Amino acid sequence: MAKAQQLENQGQQAPSTVIDNIPSLTTEIQELYCLDEIPWIIGVSWGKDSSAVLQLVWNAIATLPTKKRTKTIHVITTDTLVENPVVSAWVHKSLEQLKFAAKEQGMPIEPHLLKPVIEDTFWVNLIGKGYPAPRNQFRWCTPRLKINPANQFIREIVRANGETILVLGTRKAESSKRAATMKKHQAGRVRDRLSPNASLPNSLIYTPIEDWSNNDVWVYLHQCENPWGQSNKELFNLYRGATADNECPLVIDTSTPSCGDSRFGCWVCTMVSKDKSMEAMIQNDEEKEWMQPLLEIRNELDTRDDRDKRDFRRIWGEVQLFERTIDGENSVEPIPGPYTKYWREYWLTKVLEAQTQIRRTAPENMRDITLITTEELSEIRRIWLEEKHEFDDSLPRIYEEVTGEPFIDPRPGAGNSLLGSDEWAVLEEICEEDAMHLELMAKLLDTERQYRKMARRVGIYDALAKCFETSSRSPDEAIKNAHLKRDLKVAASVGDVEKVKQLTLGDATVTDNVETAKPQSWGNIKFNNRNSVNQKPGK
Repeated sequence: MAKAQQLENQGQQAPSTVIDNIPSLTTEIQELYCLDEIPWIIGVSWGKDSSAVLQLVWNAIATLPTKKRTKTIHVITTDTLVENPVVSAWVHKSLEQLKFAAKEQGMPIEPHLLKPVIEDTFWVNLIGKGYPAPRNQFRWCTPRLKINPANQFIREIVRANGETILVLGTRKAESSKRAATMKKHQAGRVRDRLSPNASLPNSLIYTPIEDWSNNDVWVYLHQCENPWGQSNKELFNLYRGATADNECPLVIDTSTPSCGDSRFGCWVCTMVSKDKSMEAMIQNDEEKEWMQPLLEIRNELDTRDDRDKRDFRRIWGEVQLFERTIDGENSVEPIPGPYTKYWREYWLTKVLEAQTQIRRTAPENMRDITLITTEELSEIRRIWLEEKHEFDDSLPRIYEEVTGEPFIDPRPGAGNSLLGSDEWAVLEEICEEDAMHLELMAKLLDTERQYRKMARRVGIYDALAKCFETSSRSPDEAIKNAHLKRDLKVAASVGDVEKVKQLTLGDATVTDNVETAKPQSWGNIKFNNRNSVNQKPGK
């Protein structure tokens, strides 16, 4: 006999399930939808939570009379361009089905696939600018790849309509931090079930499944058919394949482990110690072994101490010091900056090799995979040429060596330059493995090239001066100079005049018995030595 029937026979009321609460939740959604003309935006990642919310809203609106379905519901999904390829394929398939079903069923739902602007993409920042792999101390990826595209779309809707309601699948059971954040927002609710959005004015947040558990989500998805033709069972199998034991049981009591703790995200993510979902997919399914090159790149990026791969200066060319404690001892060291030229070219090669290999070996439905787009490659090339002054223009060469095909740059005039690989080779020979000398000469020559066609070359002297400021000292000299500036600042802040004098005069050079506080750099040492050699005796 069913447990519910037993309880009824004993005069007890069977405990309610999430399915029992669907009618009241449906009514709530319908009332909120019909209450005003404020457009809705549903944020969907196509995981279990956001899929459940979208399904709830769809079913609720579908039962309204056609004349009441007047308010547009925007469904937004952000493609970071570095999503797990299996999940990315699922997302694109889901969007196509949603678009087709909405049109066929007369639903006021419009799907939108959002992407970061080209200068914000992962590879443009990591390979182009040299940003290190993201860490908790420098989590540069999330705002650029996910938050900014969604916020820009929301702002446009607010600008056109005055305000909007953002429907999300966030749940308190996800984490204690999430629960605390949602509780805080609840305290500021301006009307029933709608919370203010702290980061986006004139947008309210509605979280219909905020009190659901993982099990509630799966029970709902299994027992309620997907209205736009997608398979909830296929979604379930996707989660199951991303768990280490390849099991994803339905929860029947608190002792049963829940499926759904797997996290799908960017395949390059270094914010976690391991990409357990990708590892599990490769482990559980021989047909997904083609993803192994991606996992290898991700694990190689996830090097905790990558100082040997990075510049000793920050991205703007200045040595910046920080104090840290190692084994109980304090030390003041330079903050490592962007990846060096060698390592930026190395990561580009690895990504192109992985893309080429996957296109040859992956299943037919995945062989059109793109790990790095032509637009990204063009922007990376522009950054290397115009911002980093690396006029050897190595990107087309690397691309052709790896793929066997010439690189076709869509940017007009991208290949037109007075300086190229031949000139770079000559400079390397002249500089005799002196990396800073090579960098300075390259910057000076390319800065002059950039200004050559200007009618009024305003700013060229400042640009040339900046080349000397950032590239005229060897690493040891630049770090020593940064320590000197720091010590001077500390001494000045405490009023230690003697220390200031000592530090200032200690960096002076003596010429004709006159002390002049002239900082030592590659430029003035080189040319001072030349002047002293050419100077006649007695002069």
